[in-house]
Order: sequence, then C-alpha cells, then structure tokens
Amino acid sequence: MANDNSKHSASALGELKETIQSQKKEIERLKAQVASSKGGGKTKKAAVSHGHGGGEELSEEEVARYLHDPFYTVGFQRVGWLGIFLASLSATALIMNVFEETLEKHIELALFVPLLAGHGGNTGGQTVGTILSALSAGTIKVSDAPKIVWKESLAGILSGSILGAIVAPIAYRGLGVSFHVAVVLFFTLPLISMIASTLGAIIPFVCVMFRLDPSVIAAPAMTSLVDVAGLMGYFMIANYIFRLYGLEL
Repeated sequence: MANDNSKHSASALGELKETIQSQKKEIERLKAQVASSKGGGKTKKAAVSHGHGGGEELSEEEVARYLHDPFYTVGFQRVGWLGIFLASLSATALIMNVFEETLEKHIELALFVPLLAGHGGNTGGQTVGTILSALSAGTIKVSDAPKIVWKESLAGILSGSILGAIVAPIAYRGLGVSFHVAVVLFFTLPLISMIASTLGAIIPFVCVMFRLDPSVIAAPAMTSLVDVAGLMGYFMIANYIFRLYGLEL
C-alpha cells in the first residue's frame, strides 16, 4: 500500500514537473514575441500621407519631422501653392463683375454669397478629410477612386437637397427673402454640395498620382475651385429662375 502511494506521488510529481516545464517554455516564447514587437516598433513604418503620394510608407522619424521643422521652412513650403490658389480666387471677382447688373437689381443674392461659399468649403473639407484619412490608413487605393468619387457625388447631392429643403423655406418665411431667391437657394445648395464633394474626392487622388503632398494641396485647391464653380453656378441658376418668373436681369 505504501509502495502504491509512493508510486502515485512520484507520478503526480512527474506530471507537475512536466506542466511547469511546458509553462516555462510558453512564457519564454511569449517573452520573445514581446521583445520582437518592441524592436520592430523602433523601425516601424507608418502608412501616412506626408509628402509624396499619400499612403506611402514613411518612418516614424519622417512623420515626426514636421514637429522639428522651423516655421519658415513650413511657410516657404506652402506659400507657393497658396499664391496659386489666391490667384485662382481672383476669378470670383470676375464672376461678380460679369453678374454685376443682376446683383444690382436683385441685391438679395449678395446676402447668400458668403453662406454658399462657406458651405462649399465645409462640404468639401469633410470629403477631403475622409479621403486623406483613408489613404493614410491604407484602407483605400487610387484604384478605388472612381467608386469613391461617384459615392461622394451622390452623397453631396443628397445632403445638399436636404439642406436646400430646410434653408429655402427659412429664408423665405423667416428672413423675408423673395420667393424666387428662395427657389434659387433650393437648387443651388445641392449643386454646390455635389461640386464640393466631387472635387474633395478627386483632388487627393490626383495629388497621390502626381506624387504631390495632398495634406498641403488638397484642401485649399478644393476650396478655391469650389468657390469659383459654386459662385458661377449660383448666378447661372439665378438667371434661369428669374427668366422663368419673367423678372428683369
């Protein structure tokens, strides 16, 4: 009986030793994995949009370079593009000059120029931010551009139509704007939303294709183009609506 107990104890002790050994091996394996992951983190590459072709793999050192660049380096990097966009915005002054007579006869139109310009910038800014984030994360590629541009265009029309259906009655009933100007707003908001969403989707992909920096170019380029195209569309819609109502242009 004693021999049986001693044999059973020895067997249990052996199983315990085997269990301890296997656990020790597992702990060593986990330690090795943790050590390798820490080592990899030091040289980890980040898929970010920073400089040349968003979604390109850059080291953490390159990603952090912006923090260490002096202000004049950042300013000189941006001023050229900002000058180009500023020149393009001069087209808005030309458009206002072309439709000067329409503005003089229907001064209410001028009240909504800042609102529409701001809305175009807001709409396009949302799209640009979404596209740049997705490119940086690597969840979309340039090959996805047609599908994404189409989706953003439809989303812009939908959101603009909803806002137009809200803003036009408020302008007519609440602000005392004439009915024909409210109708112009109703049709202009979907147009500007579509233009802004479409350009906001296209421009980041174009920057990536030509290896430009979308973080510097995409948003101001979109804003400049939307301001010009949106203002032109606004006055063209106004002229068409006014003709339908038999109003003097």
